[in-house]
Formats: sequence, C-alpha cells, structure tokens
Amino acid sequence: MEGILTDCVHKSLRHFMHNNAIFLCERLCAEFPSEANLQLLAGCYLQSNQAYSAYHILKGTQMAQSRYLFAVSCYQMGLLREAEAALCPANEPSAEVPNGAAGHYLLGLIYRYTDRMRSAVHHFKQALSMDPLMWSAYDELCILGFAEEATAFFGEAAAQQIQKQYLNDSASPSLQTLAEDRNVVSSKQFVSEDMSPRHLKHVQGNNLKDIPGNHNGASVIGGAAIQPVNSGPSNLSFYNTPSPIAAQLSSVAPPPLCRNIQPNGPNISTLGADSSPKSTVNSTIQAPRRKFVDEGKLRKISGRLFSDSGLRRSTRLSSDASVNVNASTTGVSGNGNNNSSKYLGSSKFSSMAFRNTTIRKGTSWPNENIDEGTRNDVLDDSRLNISSTTAGSSPVIEAKSCEQEGSNFIVGGQVLSLSKVITGASEVLSLLRVLGEGYRLACLYRCQDALETYMKLPHKHYNTGWVLSQVGKAHFELVDYLEADQAFRHARQITPYSLEGMDIYSTVLYHLKEDMKLSYLAQELISTDRLAPQSWCAMGNCYSLQKDHETALKNFQRAVQLNPRFAYAHTLCGHEHVALEDFENGIKCYQSALSVDSRHYNAWYGLGMVYLRQEKFEFSEHHFRVAFQINPRSSVIMSYLGTALHALKRSEEALKIMERAILADKKNPVPMYHKANILMSLERFDEALEVLEELKEYAPRESSVYALMGRIYKRRNIHQKAMLHYGMALDLKPSATDAAAIKAAIEKLHVPDEIEDNL
Repeated sequence: MEGILTDCVHKSLRHFMHNNAIFLCERLCAEFPSEANLQLLAGCYLQSNQAYSAYHILKGTQMAQSRYLFAVSCYQMGLLREAEAALCPANEPSAEVPNGAAGHYLLGLIYRYTDRMRSAVHHFKQALSMDPLMWSAYDELCILGFAEEATAFFGEAAAQQIQKQYLNDSASPSLQTLAEDRNVVSSKQFVSEDMSPRHLKHVQGNNLKDIPGNHNGASVIGGAAIQPVNSGPSNLSFYNTPSPIAAQLSSVAPPPLCRNIQPNGPNISTLGADSSPKSTVNSTIQAPRRKFVDEGKLRKISGRLFSDSGLRRSTRLSSDASVNVNASTTGVSGNGNNNSSKYLGSSKFSSMAFRNTTIRKGTSWPNENIDEGTRNDVLDDSRLNISSTTAGSSPVIEAKSCEQEGSNFIVGGQVLSLSKVITGASEVLSLLRVLGEGYRLACLYRCQDALETYMKLPHKHYNTGWVLSQVGKAHFELVDYLEADQAFRHARQITPYSLEGMDIYSTVLYHLKEDMKLSYLAQELISTDRLAPQSWCAMGNCYSLQKDHETALKNFQRAVQLNPRFAYAHTLCGHEHVALEDFENGIKCYQSALSVDSRHYNAWYGLGMVYLRQEKFEFSEHHFRVAFQINPRSSVIMSYLGTALHALKRSEEALKIMERAILADKKNPVPMYHKANILMSLERFDEALEVLEELKEYAPRESSVYALMGRIYKRRNIHQKAMLHYGMALDLKPSATDAAAIKAAIEKLHVPDEIEDNL
C-alpha cells in the first residue's frame, strides 16, 4: 500500500495534479507516519505554492533533507532567521549544510538579504565549487560585484569536478554498489533521492545504509518531488530561481546521471499505473529578482532655466537573469565567434539571422520527467542518434581506464559513454565561460566590453531571449535607447512568454516617448502574468509618461507588494514620490531599494537628486559619489556629481568631472551645458561660449542653451546679443517656468549684475 500511494503521488505531481497529490499524500502519512513521508507531503505543498503548509509540517524535524525543505519554506515566507537556523543548527556548528550545493546557495541568499555579504559570497563560491554548473550562484556573485573572471569558475578545475562526479558513479563493479554510490554522491552534493527503508529492502534486499537524507517517498527541492530510485537511475537535483514558464536544467546543475540498470528484487513502481518509473526534478525557490539598473533618464536641458534638476528615472540590470544552457546536448562548440560584430544604427539586429529559438528562461517547469525504462540490456552508443563535438579550447578529461571508457550513462534521456559525457561537460563549460564573462562585465557596467563578449556567442545562443535581454540592458546603460529597443523587441519575438528585462524595456519606451508601444507592452505583460512585478512596472511607466503620477505610484507599489525584493520597483516608487514633491517618502523608497541591493546605484543617484533639490549639497555629493563608485562609466552620474561639487564651491574639481563625463558620452549634452555654466561662474566667458556653440550643434532646439548664452552676453554688457539670444530662447517655446524666467531676465537686461544679485 505504501508503495502504491507513493507512486500515485509522484504520478500526480508529474501531471501537475497538485490537489490530488496532496490528498493521496495525506492518506500516505496517515497510514505510514514517518518523517520521510512528511517530506513528500511538504514537497507537494511547496510545489503548489503553499509554503506555509510545508512550514508547519516540517517544523521540528531533524533529518537533513527535512531541514533543507523547511529552510526553503521559511525563505519563501521571509522567515530568514528560521531558515538559517534550519541550515546551520546552533547546537551543531560543524554540521554540513544539507543538500550540498543547493543548500549553500540557499544559505548564501539568506546571508545576502540579512546584509552579511562576506558570508554570502563564501557560500555562493562554495556552491559553485561543489557544482560548477550552478549558474544561479555565479549570477548572485556578479550582482554582488564579487565575481571573478568566468574562467576561474568554468575552467579546468570545474571540468575536473564534473569528471570526479562521473567517475564516482563508474568506480563500483556491482550494480547495487553503483546505485548506492550514486546516493552517497547525491547526499553530499545534491538533493538526495529518498526511499523508505521498507521500499529499499524490496529493491535491494536488506542491504540498507544509513545515508542522511535518504528516506521514504521522494526527496523534494523547492516543492519538486523526486521519485524513489527503483530501477537504478538517479536524478541530479538542482536549485534555481523560479518562473512558471520554462525549464532550465543546465542553468544550475548538471543533467541527471543515470544507469540503465535492473537491480535485484521486485520493482515497486510496477505496482502503479506507470509501466516505467519516472523521476521528477523541480525547483520552486523564488530567489529575489533582483535589481535592475539603468543610466538614468537624460533630462531635457530646458527643464529648468538656470537650475539643475534631475533625471527622470533609472533602472538596474537584472541581475536575475538566468542563462539557459541545455547541458544534456553536446552540439555547442568553443566560443563560436560572431563575424557580424560591427553594425551601424538600427541595422545591427536586423542583419543577424534571428531564428525561432525559444531558450527557456527564468526558472524551471514544475517538473521535468525523464523516462528511463528498466531494461536488462545496456544500449550501445551506435543505437543512438547522438552528435558530439569537442571544444578545442576547453579542457577535456579522458577516462582513466578502458572499463570507465566503456561505461554508459543515461544523461538527459540518452545513453552516453563516459568520454562523451566529459566532452559534453567541457562544451557546456566553454559556453558558460562566454555567457558568464559577458554577464560579469555587464554587472560591472563595462557595457561595451559585455556587448563584444556576447557577440562571440554562436548565433543560436545569441538569438535567444536571455542574451538579447542582456544586450538590451547593456545598450540602455549606454543611453543608446534605439539599439536597446531593437534588442528587446527581438527578445519579445523569440520569447514572448518571458518577462525578463521587460521592466527595463518599458523604461526604454518611456525615454523614447513611445506611448502607444508602451501601452501595448503593459497590456501584454499584464495579460501574460498579473503577478509579476515587471508587468506593473510597465503599467506604472505608462501612466507616468502621461503625467499621472498618482496612478503610476499605485502601480509601482503593487509591484513592490508582489515582490518586496524587487529593487527597481522601490526606486520607481521613489521617482514618483519626488515628482509629487513628496521628498520624505521618496527617500524612504530609495533606502528600501538599497536594503534589497546595496549596489543598486540608481537609488544612490535618486537620493543625490533629492538632496540636490533640497540644497543639501554635502549629502548630495556623497550619494552621487557612491553611485559613481558603483558605475564609474555613467556620464549622467558624473555630470550631476560635478553639479554638486560646483555648488560646494569646488569648481575646478567639478570641471574635471565634467570633462570625464563629456568623454564618456559625447552624445549627452547635459555635461556640456553644466561645464559652460561652471565656466561662466568662473568668469571664463570665452571658453563658456565656445562650449555652448558646440552644444548648439548637438541640441539646436534647446531653449536653455540660448538662454545661458544670453546670460553670458549680459554679464559682458553686450546687451544687443543678449536680447537676441533671449528672443531665440522664447521662440523655441520653452516650458512655462522657463519662459517666465527668460522674460524676467529680459526685464532686468539693463540692470547691473551687482544690483541684480542684491535684489
């Protein structure tokens, strides 16, 4: 009865019948009360997004697997202290973290959100050392700014670690020992594949080892039930940031390594409806989405006539982003150079052969079924249609013996020899090196270098939703909104179901003032997923573009409510509060964003703008400088840092910063305008006029440029030219505030500057 109920629970989970699985599992626990069966029940609740139920079921349990699942439920509920205590019991300070790499990754997330960055980095690196294919850990390192070059994580040492895992499977001569060795490896590095003692006796006789985490029913990670190992094959569990859309086995862990073995003894799974056992791997842990950053809006210079006002908004790169690499295939070779690396204007993306490649993005399906079968014969490689290429630059580690060379593994539903498995792992690592290096450079805001790195990818990987979203973010950071629009648009065509980077895309359309496109995008995202913060950020940007700041604020607050760890939503709330002149609440929102992500430079920038408008120049300079340290290539941040320095009477230092800002982005007219303003204050009128004459070429219809030239001519007592430029500024139809300031300057045209300053 126990075996039948267990098998039925797994079948229900495989078919996404969560209510049926919960009902049957409750019957199982009632008839056969054990902690292992409670794990299976908790996994059913986790998979149906009921973390609170799993929390109460597993509270007080002691097994390693139970503690891990309890920590998962605590993390999803925001109970980080309890999650940490479950993974690192106070009475066992030297105890190993349960579930190996996945446990270290979860512990790293807990440390990150409790502001213990050094410990978080340690555990993320530990997770990568145990499982080199755990992309999510590398993703977090990049977001925190502590990632080393991708070669350090996806190089030869990683290949040796993968080889070690595979050789551990092939070291034992007997079938039973092979299965037991697999469980030992899983108990140390991956989520164990649990069976009850009674079940194991049926499968392997009375030869039962006391392996922590191996219990009845199924091992569950993040709500995914893993079916008991009945026929020898075992699954490699993984941990990843969830999304209801697609599976990405290779984004975090290697594919399942399975033996095509028939163990001695009866097969419990034959008692159920399925004729062949299936293993289900799933992850539902919702790692926070992180952190999208941007360059900040390029404010039109005519916003205020003789004052410095801030950018509209800024975003942050998503850090969330997980890359999808199918580790079970071996068709990717080397770093695949893209020969079309140089394009002009909008033809950059249209000139590439965009294929209908639907890369799976974000997180995993609720489960991934692997039909393994229980045949006594071992399939020969010649019976499989498998293509394998060797990456020339990747380390390929050969098997140590002919016996190991001839060993077969079921990997991703295919039977592969050990040499092919190692070759495939090397090719996956080669691909991850390119993707990882590009993502690392993007998180360091070396966006041009990141774009060049992404161009080295083969077309089939470049033309995927995740990569194109990263390319769009990089162009956005470079204030190249047209190219960003192109990249995001192609990403939408390839993966219309993915919301990765769509919050940033909505801000791109905001800057381009594409109100129709923005409205259409917002409605599409809401219809796709009403519970995603990206959808409500797009809707908020749509209302903000229409100057309906109160409604925009409500939409951004809805995004915060859906995901309190979404730093960009907090920042957008701050922008709307500032637009409504509610500086106090704006400061609180920016601080909330920084509590989620201390490297979210947009929040530092937003605080600097608030203090600049409040004329608290010391505070403003401090916050702009911190933002500049995080993103030292932003011309917008540099220009406003220079403005704060100029307000503090540090004009020479401000001029140097403005020069750097101009060199960083010659298309940005803001630092040139501020430079001219500083030169005028230093009474270097000729130099200021030269800068303004050059600026007229970039922004011929900016009224503030002509108004500033009028001020300079007035200071030089050339009233005729001053009147001419004031008139030209009015002809360009500035805002009402600017027009009033220009008219007031005309009325005081013949008033000496000394008298005007005293008025």
